[in-house]
Order: sequence, then C-alpha cells, then structure tokens
Amino acid sequence: MHLNSDRYFGAKSICQALISGRLISSDQARDLLCRERKIKEKLAVQTDRNTPGDRRGALSDISFIDVLVYLNLKRLDKPDKVIDEDLIFKILAESWHLPYKKIDPLKLELNFVTGTISRSFALRHLLLPLQMKDGKLVVATPNPFNHEAIDDVQRVTNLKVSPIVSSKTDVARLIREFFGFHHSISAAENLFSRTGVDLGNLERFVKLGNMDEPPSTDQHIVNAVNHLFSYAFDQKASDVHIEPKRDICLVRMRIDGALHTVYKLPKKLHNAVISRIKNLSALDMAEKRRPQDGRIKMLKKDQEVEIRVSTIPVAFGEKVVMRIMDPEILFQDLESLGFTPADLKKYKKLITMPFGIVLVTGPTGSGKSTTLYSSLRMLSSPEVNITTIEDPIEMIHEEFNQIGVQTAIDVTFGSVLRNIMRQDPDIIMVGEIRDLETAKAAVQAALTGHLVLSTLHTNDAVSTVFRLLDLGIPPYLIHSALTGVVAQRLVRKICPHCAQPFEMDRRELAELGLFVPGDGPLKLKHGKGCMKCRNTGYSGRIGIYEILAYTRGLKQLTTRKANLGDMRRTAREQGLIPLRANGIEKMLEGQTTYQEILRVTWEQG
Repeated sequence: MHLNSDRYFGAKSICQALISGRLISSDQARDLLCRERKIKEKLAVQTDRNTPGDRRGALSDISFIDVLVYLNLKRLDKPDKVIDEDLIFKILAESWHLPYKKIDPLKLELNFVTGTISRSFALRHLLLPLQMKDGKLVVATPNPFNHEAIDDVQRVTNLKVSPIVSSKTDVARLIREFFGFHHSISAAENLFSRTGVDLGNLERFVKLGNMDEPPSTDQHIVNAVNHLFSYAFDQKASDVHIEPKRDICLVRMRIDGALHTVYKLPKKLHNAVISRIKNLSALDMAEKRRPQDGRIKMLKKDQEVEIRVSTIPVAFGEKVVMRIMDPEILFQDLESLGFTPADLKKYKKLITMPFGIVLVTGPTGSGKSTTLYSSLRMLSSPEVNITTIEDPIEMIHEEFNQIGVQTAIDVTFGSVLRNIMRQDPDIIMVGEIRDLETAKAAVQAALTGHLVLSTLHTNDAVSTVFRLLDLGIPPYLIHSALTGVVAQRLVRKICPHCAQPFEMDRRELAELGLFVPGDGPLKLKHGKGCMKCRNTGYSGRIGIYEILAYTRGLKQLTTRKANLGDMRRTAREQGLIPLRANGIEKMLEGQTTYQEILRVTWEQG
C-alpha cells in the first residue's frame, strides 16, 4: 500500500501538520519541499534497483514520510529529540482528528489478530485487527482513508470497523510476525496431530531470520521457537517462561522486572516446543522427571548471545525458563550502572586495590552479575590475569579465563579456587560464596596477594560481615581479607517520554518510611504512560547502591561481637549511605518513583 495521496500524505499536507504541531518551522518546510525529489532519488538508489525503470518504480514507492524518517530531523520544540515515524503519524492523526495508537504487541490476542482477516489482505492494505470495543472492530492502519479496504472488512466480518492510526512500519512488522507465528503454530499442530512426528531432532545452532516468508512444513516448530526468541529480543526481555497449564501452553516474558503474558499456545504443542528447546540446549529429551540445566548459543543480527535454560517438572508437564544473557546488559561502563559520583569513586577505590575481598550482595535479579562483569571488563588489560569461577558461566569474555563449576565431578567453587592459585592469577571472581570451604579459599586467596570479587545473599552491606561469621570465618581473618561490600537493588526508571512533574507532601512520604529533610512540598516525577513504555510509566532499570568500606572502627566492633544495629550506626557515621537513602536521592533527581524505592527496600522500612 502506497502513502502518496496528495490530500493526506503529500509533502505539503504533511509539512503543514508538522508546522501546526510545532515540530518544524516554515523555513524548514520550504527547504524540505525543495529537496524532496533529490532525497527520494538517493533513497531509490539505496534500494539497489539496477535499471532506470526499476528506479522509477522505487521512486514511486517512497513516500514523503520515508524522506522525513531518513533525514532524522531534530524537533523544533524539543531539540534533544528527533522526528521519528511514530511522531509523524501521531501528528497526522491529530490533524485528521483521528485517534493514534502505538501498538503494544503484548496486549494483542494472536488468534483474534489472525482469525479476523487473511494475511494477504492484511499485508496488501496494511490493516491490523486489534480488538472489539463497543461492538466495533478496532483496526490499526497507517491509512485510515482506504475506505474500499475498510468496507471490505466490514462486509466480510459483518462488523462496523473503527480505524485508528498507527505507523506503517509497526503495522507491517506486526502483520508479518503475528501471521507468520500463527502459520507455524497451526501447521505444527496439524502435523503433530496427524503424524505424531518427533520434532526434536533438529539443528542445535539457532540463526534467527525474519518472519516475512511462510515456513516450510518440516520447520514449523523451529520457526515458532525462533519467533519466541526474536520476540524476546525485540521486547528486551530478561527471561522467557514456557508453562504447561491444564488446557494451554502459556508463554510469559519478564520485561523491566515484570512478567507479561505473551502467548497462549495449544496444549498439544507444549511437548514439541519443550523438546525443541531441550534439543537446542543439549538436554536429555527423554528425561521428564528431573530438573535439567543447559544453555543455547544464538546468533541474531550477527551478534552472539547465550541463553541459560532450566527445566523442571510441574503439575501439567515440564516448565522451561530461559534467561537471556545479553552482552549489552552484562558488560557496561560502571558510570552507566547508577552509581552516584561519590559512590563510584568509593567503588573504584575498592576494586583497584592490589589484594583483598570485595563482595557484592543482593537478592537474585538485583544486577550483581552485571556489576561484577562490568568491573572485570574495566580491570582487564594485557598485564592482568583474570580468572573467574562460575556456576554456570553466564557470558563468555575472551579476556577472562572462565571456569564452570561441575559438582557432579567435585569441581566446586572451593576446590577450583584452591587449584587456580597455581595459575598465577591477579584477579579472581568467584560466582558466589555459598559455604565455609569457598569462604576459606577466598580469604586465603586474598591474604596471599590477590584481588577477589564475589557475591553473597544478604539484605544489606553490614549484614555481610555477620554472614561471613555465620559461615565460620574467624573475625581476625575477616579483618585481614575483607576490604569492602556493595549492596544493590534494581529499580525501574521513569519513562523519559512521558515523565511529568508533580508535588507531594513530605509528611505523606514520611508516613511511608521515606524521610526527606526540609519544609514544603517536594517536586517529584512520575511516568504518565505513553506509547514508548506500553503505558507503564517506566522504561529500563537502574541500580541503587550501598557501599561499605570495612574500616578499623567496624573491625573493632566485629571483634567485640557488637550487634547489627551498632554496626549499622557506626557505618553510617563513617559515611555509609543506605540503600533507601540512595534510592530517595534518585527519586529526587527524577530518575525513579517512591513506589519503586519502597518496593525494593521494604526491609529497611
């Protein structure tokens, strides 16, 4: 479908809408109209058409909206942001007095989208059924003036159609993804019902392609599983859950820390999907009674990514959880993790000491691995030998010597740690200190001149000292080896696209356990919810930290067997900023909300 109708999609009409929306000036509009032809010719050449006739055809396919997207113009009203395709269609929808919607695929029902109109019709006219509302069929389209196609939908469905405006790219992509996935699932269901074929004996290396072409018959489950992986990447999911229920196979994804239901697949396909995943991760497909762990190496857009796979038997079959180990998340600059300038200085001082133990604490999913991997990347150089002991190895890095724990053959944290002392390491990272054996080996490594980084599960930094005592490490060894502790949590960030200021009384916050000194109302921010954040008000996550330097005063308290309260009080007197206080600072800066701070620091209330 072309968007070249002069009345609605002509360059002059679009420029007028952008001027009215204060996105461009009149001078910019005149310049764009003069340059339109040349830019279209340039884009036509980039489409790799060989003959003049082909290029003329390509030229007619290019709309003025394509020109604007290509130019990546800065907004007149907000110079720090650009005019993208979503914004163009939003402004056009306003000028047409029609609703605009950024489609959230997580809120669409697969069977509804694919069962209303055919794939070929949807692609030809760029119409995507969304939902039934007030007895009307809501359809997303970049061209709500395609009355002939809309009339056809009304005639076929016997429903009144209510069109809303969405970007051309979003509509086309979602049509291909939803109909392609539905084709894979339906064909696999039919094949599986008819033949009972074993769909597990397929290649183990996954290369994700696009969903434009319908898959061949023997690749239906392969394509369905590949689509799940692609979708997880697109949504920046950290985990994928595939859960057997009584009548369906439920697929959920964790995005920004929250689980979202994505698909409800036919129950008869559950075992086939699980078998495919188990085969990819080199697990025993015949074993369904015991939990298993494996990993998948994936290639997507020339980037190698690993996925940790865990299976476990539940009431209605085997459940699989896949954790996506994204190198862009695991290996970051320390400056981007969320440390305040003062805390970053403290932390860098701890990890650049020649020897000692630095511990990172927090619950599962609090970002400990990212902190450790990012620290090791900062410390790595040709002059340094870095060795890690992990269970399992989360992400391969060529500059590290990484060892995986294998308890079945007695390759444990403690045993490996003792052996690598003969490997001349400078820096050692131990995935987790779980027992006395590992703790003793880590202390010994630190006392013999090595820097040891590791993790523990405690609620705050000061509790770590008591945890080491509970494990059986004598106080004098803790004094000699431990240099510092970092406790951390992850909070969701306010979406920058819909952040809005508001005022809140300090007394209200104090009643919730968040104390901010001073008088008068506080100026805070929250996310209103927009198309960019799926109306959640949040986008991405950031860390809050509590950094403890194990000083002489704290060592004396440990020797005297002081209680936890006394230790915390002394630590704060010596400059420790608690997790909740660090979170309040980020709240006051407009990075997160008070609800998020309360959620992750409830134990400090």
